[in-house]
Amino acid sequence: MTQAERKPDASARAGALTRPIHGVWSPTLVPVHEDFSIDVERFIAHARWLLAQGCHGLALFGTTSEANSFSLQERMALLEAALAAGIDPDRLMVGTGCCALTDSERLTRHAVDNGCKMVLMLPPFYYKGVSDRGLYRSYAQVIDRVGDDELRVLFYHFPRLSGVPITVGLIELLLADYPSVIAGLKDSSGDWSNTADLIERFPEMCIFPGSERYLLDGLRHGGAGCITATANVNPSGARGVWDAWASGSNDLEARNDRMIQVRTAIEAYPPIPAQKFLIARHRNDPAWRRVRPPLLDLDDRQGAELLESLAKLDFTLD
Repeated sequence: MTQAERKPDASARAGALTRPIHGVWSPTLVPVHEDFSIDVERFIAHARWLLAQGCHGLALFGTTSEANSFSLQERMALLEAALAAGIDPDRLMVGTGCCALTDSERLTRHAVDNGCKMVLMLPPFYYKGVSDRGLYRSYAQVIDRVGDDELRVLFYHFPRLSGVPITVGLIELLLADYPSVIAGLKDSSGDWSNTADLIERFPEMCIFPGSERYLLDGLRHGGAGCITATANVNPSGARGVWDAWASGSNDLEARNDRMIQVRTAIEAYPPIPAQKFLIARHRNDPAWRRVRPPLLDLDDRQGAELLESLAKLDFTLD
Protein backbone atom coordinates (compact mmCIF):
# COMPACT_ATOMS: atom_id res chain seq x y z
CA MET A 1 0.00 0.00 0.00
CA THR A 2 1.38 3.42 -0.95
CA GLN A 3 1.47 6.39 1.36
CA ALA A 4 -1.32 7.99 -0.69
CA GLU A 5 -3.47 4.91 -0.17
CA ARG A 6 -2.83 4.99 3.57
CA LYS A 7 -3.96 8.59 3.91
CA PRO A 8 -7.64 8.77 4.89
CA ASP A 9 -9.78 10.26 2.16
CA ALA A 10 -11.53 13.44 3.22
CA SER A 11 -14.68 12.73 1.22
CA ALA A 12 -14.92 9.22 2.69
CA ARG A 13 -14.59 10.66 6.20
CA ALA A 14 -17.27 13.24 5.56
CA GLY A 15 -19.60 10.61 4.12
CA ALA A 16 -19.33 8.22 7.04
CA LEU A 17 -19.63 10.97 9.62
CA THR A 18 -22.91 12.17 8.11
CA ARG A 19 -24.51 8.75 7.65
CA PRO A 20 -27.67 8.38 9.74
CA ILE A 21 -26.22 5.25 11.37
CA HIS A 22 -22.46 5.15 11.81
CA GLY A 23 -19.58 4.56 14.17
CA VAL A 24 -18.41 1.81 16.52
CA TRP A 25 -21.25 -0.31 17.87
CA SER A 26 -20.91 -3.04 20.47
CA PRO A 27 -23.15 -6.13 20.36
CA THR A 28 -23.59 -6.16 24.10
CA LEU A 29 -22.81 -9.15 26.29
CA VAL A 30 -25.65 -10.24 28.57
CA PRO A 31 -24.64 -11.40 32.08
CA VAL A 32 -26.69 -14.08 33.80
CA HIS A 33 -27.42 -15.14 37.35
CA GLU A 34 -26.57 -18.57 38.75
CA ASP A 35 -29.95 -19.86 37.50
CA PHE A 36 -29.11 -18.42 34.05
CA SER A 37 -31.77 -15.70 34.22
CA ILE A 38 -30.67 -12.31 32.91
CA ASP A 39 -28.74 -10.17 35.38
CA VAL A 40 -30.31 -6.82 34.57
CA GLU A 41 -28.25 -4.78 37.03
CA ARG A 42 -24.92 -5.98 35.65
CA PHE A 43 -26.15 -5.56 32.09
CA ILE A 44 -27.11 -1.93 32.58
CA ALA A 45 -23.81 -1.15 34.29
CA HIS A 46 -21.95 -2.71 31.37
CA ALA A 47 -24.04 -0.87 28.79
CA ARG A 48 -23.32 2.45 30.48
CA TRP A 49 -19.60 1.62 30.62
CA LEU A 50 -19.51 0.82 26.89
CA LEU A 51 -21.13 4.12 26.00
CA ALA A 52 -18.83 6.00 28.37
CA GLN A 53 -15.84 4.31 26.73
CA GLY A 54 -16.81 5.71 23.35
CA CYS A 55 -19.18 3.27 21.64
CA HIS A 56 -21.54 5.16 19.37
CA GLY A 57 -24.24 2.64 20.14
CA LEU A 58 -25.16 -0.83 21.36
CA ALA A 59 -26.57 -3.76 19.42
CA LEU A 60 -28.81 -5.68 21.79
CA PHE A 61 -29.65 -9.32 21.18
CA GLY A 62 -27.37 -10.31 18.37
CA THR A 63 -25.03 -13.29 18.51
CA THR A 64 -22.81 -11.88 21.26
CA SER A 65 -25.86 -11.24 23.44
CA GLU A 66 -26.67 -14.97 23.15
CA ALA A 67 -29.98 -13.82 21.69
CA ASN A 68 -31.28 -17.16 20.51
CA SER A 69 -30.71 -18.65 23.95
CA PHE A 70 -33.28 -16.26 25.45
CA SER A 71 -37.06 -16.20 25.10
CA LEU A 72 -38.96 -13.36 23.51
CA GLN A 73 -40.28 -12.28 26.89
CA GLU A 74 -36.78 -12.16 28.38
CA ARG A 75 -35.54 -10.10 25.47
CA MET A 76 -38.39 -7.62 25.65
CA ALA A 77 -38.08 -7.29 29.43
CA LEU A 78 -34.36 -6.48 29.19
CA LEU A 79 -34.96 -3.84 26.54
CA GLU A 80 -37.61 -2.23 28.72
CA ALA A 81 -35.27 -2.31 31.73
CA ALA A 82 -32.47 -0.68 29.72
CA LEU A 83 -34.75 2.10 28.55
CA ALA A 84 -36.15 2.61 32.05
CA ALA A 85 -32.56 2.98 33.27
CA GLY A 86 -32.05 5.87 30.86
CA ILE A 87 -30.25 4.19 27.95
CA ASP A 88 -31.00 6.35 24.91
CA PRO A 89 -33.19 4.43 22.42
CA ASP A 90 -31.41 6.20 19.57
CA ARG A 91 -28.22 4.44 20.66
CA LEU A 92 -29.77 0.97 20.58
CA MET A 93 -30.03 -1.38 17.63
CA VAL A 94 -32.30 -4.26 18.60
CA GLY A 95 -31.93 -7.78 17.22
CA THR A 96 -35.37 -8.99 16.12
CA GLY A 97 -34.83 -11.72 13.51
CA CYS A 98 -36.33 -15.10 14.45
CA CYS A 99 -37.36 -18.28 12.68
CA ALA A 100 -41.06 -17.58 13.21
CA LEU A 101 -42.55 -14.65 11.31
CA THR A 102 -44.79 -13.73 14.22
CA ASP A 103 -41.85 -13.70 16.63
CA SER A 104 -39.89 -11.33 14.37
CA GLU A 105 -42.96 -9.15 14.07
CA ARG A 106 -43.53 -9.11 17.82
CA LEU A 107 -39.94 -8.18 18.68
CA THR A 108 -39.78 -5.54 15.95
CA ARG A 109 -43.07 -3.97 16.95
CA HIS A 110 -41.99 -3.98 20.61
CA ALA A 111 -38.72 -2.23 19.76
CA VAL A 112 -40.40 0.42 17.62
CA ASP A 113 -43.19 1.02 20.13
CA ASN A 114 -40.52 1.65 22.77
CA GLY A 115 -38.72 4.23 20.65
CA CYS A 116 -36.01 1.96 19.19
CA LYS A 117 -36.37 2.48 15.47
CA MET A 118 -33.25 0.55 14.38
CA VAL A 119 -33.49 -3.22 14.25
CA LEU A 120 -30.86 -5.76 13.23
CA MET A 121 -32.70 -8.63 11.59
CA LEU A 122 -31.45 -12.12 10.91
CA PRO A 123 -33.27 -13.96 8.14
CA PRO A 124 -35.51 -16.85 9.24
CA PHE A 125 -32.75 -19.39 9.65
CA TYR A 126 -34.14 -22.89 10.19
CA TYR A 127 -34.98 -23.81 6.59
CA LYS A 128 -31.95 -23.77 4.31
CA GLY A 129 -31.78 -23.18 0.58
CA VAL A 130 -34.84 -20.92 0.52
CA SER A 131 -35.19 -18.49 -2.37
CA ASP A 132 -34.65 -14.75 -2.32
CA ARG A 133 -38.38 -14.39 -3.01
CA GLY A 134 -39.19 -16.43 0.07
CA LEU A 135 -36.87 -14.35 2.23
CA TYR A 136 -38.27 -11.18 0.66
CA ARG A 137 -41.75 -12.23 1.70
CA SER A 138 -40.60 -12.82 5.29
CA TYR A 139 -38.93 -9.41 5.64
CA ALA A 140 -41.75 -7.64 3.79
CA GLN A 141 -44.37 -9.18 6.04
CA VAL A 142 -42.59 -7.92 9.16
CA ILE A 143 -42.21 -4.42 7.70
CA ASP A 144 -45.84 -4.28 6.55
CA ARG A 145 -47.28 -5.67 9.77
CA VAL A 146 -45.31 -3.28 11.96
CA GLY A 147 -46.32 -0.45 9.66
CA ASP A 148 -44.15 2.30 11.14
CA ASP A 149 -42.60 4.85 8.79
CA GLU A 150 -39.71 5.39 11.19
CA LEU A 151 -38.65 1.74 11.25
CA ARG A 152 -35.11 1.17 9.96
CA VAL A 153 -34.06 -2.39 9.18
CA LEU A 154 -30.44 -3.53 9.00
CA PHE A 155 -29.83 -7.00 7.60
CA TYR A 156 -27.72 -9.37 9.68
CA HIS A 157 -25.55 -11.45 7.34
CA PHE A 158 -23.88 -14.24 9.30
CA PRO A 159 -24.05 -17.31 7.04
CA ARG A 160 -21.60 -19.39 9.10
CA LEU A 161 -24.10 -19.53 11.97
CA SER A 162 -27.46 -18.82 10.33
CA GLY A 163 -26.85 -20.92 7.23
CA VAL A 164 -28.99 -18.42 5.30
CA PRO A 165 -27.08 -15.69 3.45
CA ILE A 166 -28.31 -12.19 2.69
CA THR A 167 -27.76 -12.03 -1.05
CA VAL A 168 -27.40 -9.06 -3.37
CA GLY A 169 -30.63 -10.15 -5.07
CA LEU A 170 -32.57 -10.09 -1.80
CA ILE A 171 -31.25 -6.64 -0.93
CA GLU A 172 -32.23 -5.33 -4.38
CA LEU A 173 -35.76 -6.73 -4.06
CA LEU A 174 -36.35 -5.12 -0.67
CA LEU A 175 -34.69 -1.81 -1.53
CA ALA A 176 -36.96 -1.50 -4.56
CA ASP A 177 -40.10 -1.72 -2.44
CA TYR A 178 -38.91 -0.33 0.91
CA PRO A 179 -36.18 2.22 0.12
CA SER A 180 -36.80 4.28 3.24
CA VAL A 181 -36.92 1.27 5.59
CA ILE A 182 -33.92 -0.80 4.48
CA ALA A 183 -31.10 1.12 6.11
CA GLY A 184 -28.04 -1.08 6.24
CA LEU A 185 -26.33 -4.41 6.82
CA LYS A 186 -23.96 -6.00 9.29
CA ASP A 187 -21.60 -8.29 7.41
CA SER A 188 -20.32 -11.00 9.75
CA SER A 189 -19.19 -13.24 6.90
CA GLY A 190 -15.55 -12.47 7.68
CA ASP A 191 -15.04 -12.02 3.94
CA TRP A 192 -13.68 -8.56 3.25
CA SER A 193 -14.31 -8.90 -0.50
CA ASN A 194 -18.02 -9.39 0.23
CA THR A 195 -18.11 -6.33 2.49
CA ALA A 196 -16.29 -4.21 -0.09
CA ASP A 197 -18.69 -5.36 -2.82
CA LEU A 198 -21.73 -4.45 -0.71
CA ILE A 199 -20.32 -0.98 0.05
CA GLU A 200 -19.76 -0.39 -3.67
CA ARG A 201 -23.11 -1.78 -4.80
CA PHE A 202 -25.27 -0.09 -2.17
CA PRO A 203 -23.87 3.36 -1.38
CA GLU A 204 -27.29 4.37 -0.02
CA MET A 205 -26.99 1.77 2.76
CA CYS A 206 -24.97 1.83 5.97
CA ILE A 207 -22.67 -1.18 5.61
CA PHE A 208 -20.93 -2.34 8.79
CA PRO A 209 -18.20 -4.98 8.90
CA GLY A 210 -18.87 -7.40 11.75
CA SER A 211 -15.30 -7.12 13.03
CA GLU A 212 -13.00 -4.25 13.87
CA ARG A 213 -10.42 -6.11 11.79
CA TYR A 214 -12.10 -4.46 8.79
CA LEU A 215 -13.08 -1.18 10.43
CA LEU A 216 -10.41 0.93 8.74
CA ASP A 217 -10.69 -0.77 5.36
CA GLY A 218 -14.44 -0.26 5.51
CA LEU A 219 -14.15 3.41 6.33
CA ARG A 220 -11.71 3.99 3.50
CA HIS A 221 -14.13 2.38 1.07
CA GLY A 222 -17.20 4.28 2.28
CA GLY A 223 -18.48 1.97 5.03
CA ALA A 224 -20.33 3.18 8.10
CA GLY A 225 -18.07 1.86 10.90
CA CYS A 226 -18.26 -1.55 12.56
CA ILE A 227 -20.54 -3.61 14.78
CA THR A 228 -18.04 -5.74 16.62
CA ALA A 229 -18.24 -8.18 19.51
CA THR A 230 -14.84 -7.40 20.98
CA ALA A 231 -15.82 -3.80 21.53
CA ASN A 232 -17.16 -5.30 24.78
CA VAL A 233 -13.58 -5.47 26.07
CA ASN A 234 -11.75 -2.99 23.83
CA PRO A 235 -14.25 -0.21 23.15
CA SER A 236 -11.71 2.58 23.47
CA GLY A 237 -9.36 0.81 21.04
CA ALA A 238 -12.00 0.65 18.31
CA ARG A 239 -13.22 4.17 19.04
CA GLY A 240 -9.61 5.36 18.94
CA VAL A 241 -9.24 4.04 15.40
CA TRP A 242 -12.51 5.73 14.37
CA ASP A 243 -11.39 9.05 15.87
CA ALA A 244 -7.90 8.83 14.36
CA TRP A 245 -9.41 8.16 10.93
CA ALA A 246 -11.96 10.94 11.27
CA SER A 247 -9.28 13.46 12.19
CA GLY A 248 -6.58 12.20 9.82
CA SER A 249 -4.27 11.48 12.75
CA ASN A 250 -0.72 10.30 12.08
CA ASP A 251 -1.04 7.43 14.57
CA LEU A 252 -3.94 5.81 12.72
CA GLU A 253 -1.97 2.82 11.43
CA ALA A 254 -0.42 2.10 14.84
CA ARG A 255 -3.81 2.24 16.55
CA ASN A 256 -5.33 -0.02 13.92
CA ASP A 257 -2.52 -2.58 14.18
CA ARG A 258 -2.81 -2.76 17.96
CA MET A 259 -6.59 -3.09 17.83
CA ILE A 260 -6.28 -6.01 15.40
CA GLN A 261 -3.64 -7.69 17.58
CA VAL A 262 -6.01 -7.59 20.55
CA ARG A 263 -8.83 -8.98 18.41
CA THR A 264 -6.59 -11.81 17.19
CA ALA A 265 -5.62 -12.80 20.72
CA ILE A 266 -9.24 -12.94 21.89
CA GLU A 267 -10.70 -14.75 18.89
CA ALA A 268 -8.33 -17.67 19.47
CA TYR A 269 -10.85 -18.70 22.14
CA PRO A 270 -14.65 -19.05 22.20
CA PRO A 271 -15.45 -15.34 21.89
CA ILE A 272 -18.40 -14.94 24.25
CA PRO A 273 -16.94 -16.96 27.16
CA ALA A 274 -13.53 -15.34 26.60
CA GLN A 275 -14.88 -11.80 26.85
CA LYS A 276 -17.01 -12.60 29.87
CA PHE A 277 -13.90 -14.07 31.49
CA LEU A 278 -11.96 -10.87 30.84
CA ILE A 279 -14.71 -8.68 32.26
CA ALA A 280 -14.95 -10.90 35.34
CA ARG A 281 -11.21 -10.50 35.92
CA HIS A 282 -11.23 -6.77 35.28
CA ARG A 283 -14.13 -6.12 37.63
CA ASN A 284 -13.18 -8.79 40.19
CA ASP A 285 -16.67 -10.18 39.67
CA PRO A 286 -16.73 -13.97 39.04
CA ALA A 287 -20.45 -13.86 38.20
CA TRP A 288 -19.55 -12.31 34.87
CA ARG A 289 -17.95 -15.59 33.72
CA ARG A 290 -21.31 -17.31 33.30
CA VAL A 291 -22.77 -18.02 29.89
CA ARG A 292 -26.15 -19.54 29.21
CA PRO A 293 -26.35 -23.17 28.05
CA PRO A 294 -25.53 -24.60 25.61
CA LEU A 295 -22.37 -22.46 25.85
CA LEU A 296 -19.78 -23.24 28.51
CA ASP A 297 -17.73 -20.86 30.64
CA LEU A 298 -14.10 -20.39 29.66
CA ASP A 299 -12.04 -22.76 31.78
CA ASP A 300 -9.16 -21.63 33.97
CA ARG A 301 -6.45 -22.99 31.66
CA GLN A 302 -7.85 -21.16 28.66
CA GLY A 303 -8.31 -18.04 30.73
CA ALA A 304 -4.69 -18.09 31.87
CA GLU A 305 -3.51 -18.53 28.28
CA LEU A 306 -5.67 -15.64 27.13
CA LEU A 307 -4.37 -13.36 29.88
CA GLU A 308 -0.81 -14.28 28.95
CA SER A 309 -1.44 -13.46 25.29
CA LEU A 310 -2.90 -10.09 26.16
CA ALA A 311 -0.12 -9.35 28.65
CA LYS A 312 2.39 -9.68 25.82
CA LEU A 313 0.50 -6.87 24.11
CA ASP A 314 0.45 -4.80 27.32
CA PHE A 315 -3.33 -4.81 27.01
CA THR A 316 -5.68 -4.35 29.93
CA LEU A 317 -9.31 -3.28 30.02
CA ASP A 318 -9.74 0.43 30.66
